Amino acid sequence: MTILVTGATGNVGRHLVEQLHAANHPVRALTRDPANAHLPAGVDVRVGDFTHFASLEAALEGVTALHLMTTFGPGNTTVPNSRDLVDAAVKAGVRRVTLLWNGYTGPVEEAVEDSELEYTHLRPGEFMSNALSWAGMIRAEGVVREAYGEVGHSPVDVRDIAAVAARALTEDGHAGQAYILTGPEVLTVPQQVAAIAAALGKEVRYEAEDPEGAKERMRAMGIEEHAIDYVLDWRANPPQFAREVFTSVADVTGRPARTFAEWAKDHAESFR
Repeated sequence: MTILVTGATGNVGRHLVEQLHAANHPVRALTRDPANAHLPAGVDVRVGDFTHFASLEAALEGVTALHLMTTFGPGNTTVPNSRDLVDAAVKAGVRRVTLLWNGYTGPVEEAVEDSELEYTHLRPGEFMSNALSWAGMIRAEGVVREAYGEVGHSPVDVRDIAAVAARALTEDGHAGQAYILTGPEVLTVPQQVAAIAAALGKEVRYEAEDPEGAKERMRAMGIEEHAIDYVLDWRANPPQFAREVFTSVADVTGRPARTFAEWAKDHAESFR
């Protein structure tokens, strides 16, 4: 069973490729730049892009399971030609598909649900890895500035999202499921900052940021305006599930979801 992972060098995709490969599943990785993908030896790395449909058709040849992004790129652009893509997957012999959403149900999910594919929805809340955007501030000033920091979220480790995806792609019993994926605790930004400080063994301050200041900071990072609005809206008023703890990671994988403190220890060097 060959498994195609789209977004193979992204936050979730890279870990999914590595986990599938480590478990000896034949895995094919789709990326725009194979030469700089730095994926494990033995992985079938293919060049492809959601904006070049022919490259997707070629990558689907001989594939029986598919991990599918629903948006791509820094602007979170919806994957185009979703009906044609799903038809191509079915024609190629794909049976199972996992769908990584971006906070809402769109045309990709609708096309898959209307098909004969066995689908599993992966619906994570905030990624723990979003905290890496604070690394520059922490290294330079020992501070984190963030708007709406008092709002609690239940962030999830991308390695756990990948682990759930790997099970859904390689095991029976996940068809038609919609897994809400969270970490094991609800945390505010100051609590996350405290966990990073503990991992580093030094003080890191939290400073509340006004929304306009947050917008200016993200514009300077090159983030597009509509993506800025989406991020700030999510942080200020996340959906109810993102403020709760769900046990989907443990239910599917058989082990507890990683804590933010564990994530911070594993990524401490990024903040030094």
